[in-house]
This record gives sequence, structure tokens and C-alpha cells, in this order.
Amino acid sequence: MNFFQAIILGIVQALTEYLPVSSSAHIRIFGDLMLGSDPGAAFTAIIQIGTELAVILYFRHDIINILTHWFSCLFGKNGKDWKARMGRGDNYATLGWNIIVGSIPIIILGFTLQNVIETSLRNLWITVTVLLVFGILLWMVDAKARQNKTMNDMTYRDAFLFGLGQSMALIPGVSRSGGTITVGRALGYTREAAVRLSFLMAIPAVFGSGLYKLKDIGDSSVAWGPTIVATVLAFFVGYAVIAWLIRYVSTHNFTIFVVYRLALAAVVAGLILTGVLAA
Repeated sequence: MNFFQAIILGIVQALTEYLPVSSSAHIRIFGDLMLGSDPGAAFTAIIQIGTELAVILYFRHDIINILTHWFSCLFGKNGKDWKARMGRGDNYATLGWNIIVGSIPIIILGFTLQNVIETSLRNLWITVTVLLVFGILLWMVDAKARQNKTMNDMTYRDAFLFGLGQSMALIPGVSRSGGTITVGRALGYTREAAVRLSFLMAIPAVFGSGLYKLKDIGDSSVAWGPTIVATVLAFFVGYAVIAWLIRYVSTHNFTIFVVYRLALAAVVAGLILTGVLAA
């Protein structure tokens, strides 16, 4: 991979990471078109660190509040009141615990299914299928679901279900944000709350995955120089995409993303059938 290819992939990653269209699918597809082969799960995981740094910068006030309140409740002067230590009555501390609970499914599945994730699940026919299926699912859920829950209404049960939705993104084509947003809307969360929660839930999982994959830098087609360039670009472009998406969902539904997913699935299927892409 050269620097020009890394720049393109970094921009693609940033433009698609937060939208419910699957950044890993786009990296898989564009990588195959430009490189003639899959860039690999390691490259994808590492450049996602750039987009997650953009999340941290954008939500820095929320993150600081979550961390300070969580530590204050857990290690503060609460005596033997374990409910207070678990954040009872403190929305930020409770959100911190919910993020921890929501991270459990992807941690377990990410480690236990690592070999499958990096090989079989990156087949483009699987990507086409889940682009279609989860696109239709998002459309149906978003059209019918209530909008009466906010971030402060999250329970441990909801957090775990959010985590299951996020873990589905281990399959390229599902979309990390798409999975969590779909679950959030199905549970009755507002569009903006579902999007914000998808961002915050992703931080531990994406950073953990990216840092774990750093050991693969230098192996095969993954090299320090191009990967760093792609990661830095993903940060700057990603920040702009976050700001846009938060504004967009406050007044719009997710139909535009559903249409895009269906169109992308059709295009990729056509490219596979004509031999332009190898599944």
C-alpha cells in the first residue's frame, strides 16, 4: 500500500465510520479495487483509532463528566451503600456503567471469533447480504419505533442489547453505528439519543481493537507510514462527519442511508458477478 492509496482509504473510513453504512465494508471494497486485495482487519482496526479520537474530541465534555462522576461514585464517601457506588441518582455515573455493560458482548465475541472475523466473514457475498438485510431492518425499525427514550433512560438490559447490536459490526457490512442505532430505535430511543449512544459505546471497543492490532503493523501490506497517514486523515474528516450527523438526525430519519446501503449492495453484487471484484 502506498501513501496515495492510504489517503483514499483514510478518507473513506472517516466518511463512513459514523454513518450506518459500514466503514469496514467500504474499506474492504475500496481496498480490493485499489490494491487488488483486502487491506485486512488489522489496517481497518488501526485507522479506526483516528475516527475514535475525533469522537473523544467532539464528546470531550460528556466523557470527562462520565469519568469524573463514575470514579467519584465508585471510590467516593458512599460507605456501604453499593447502589450509590453504582451511580444511583447520578446520570453520568450510570451511563459509565452502561457503557461498560454494553462493551461486554463485542469483547467476548471479538476474541472468540477472531479467526473467523479476519477470514470467512470478510467474504464480499456476506457483505452484500448484510448490507441488504440490516438496511431493510433499520428502515423498518426507524419507521415504526417510538421516540420517547433519552440517554438518561438507559438500563443495564438496554445497554447489553446495544452491545449486541454493536457486536454485529464484526461482520463487514452491518455497521457499528447501524447496529447500535437499529437496536436503540427498536427500544424506543430518540434518533439523536441512539446516535450519541452509538458513538460513546464504540470508544472502548474501537480503541481496544485498534491497540490490539498495533502488533500487526509491519506485517504483510500493513506498514507504519501509510497507516499513520490514513489514521490522521480519518481523525480530521471524521470530526466534520460527526458534527453533520448529529445535526442531521435531529430533523431527519435514516431513509437516505437505507437507500444507499441497498444501492451499494446492488453495485457490489454486480462487480462480483462481472469479475471486477473477487468475493
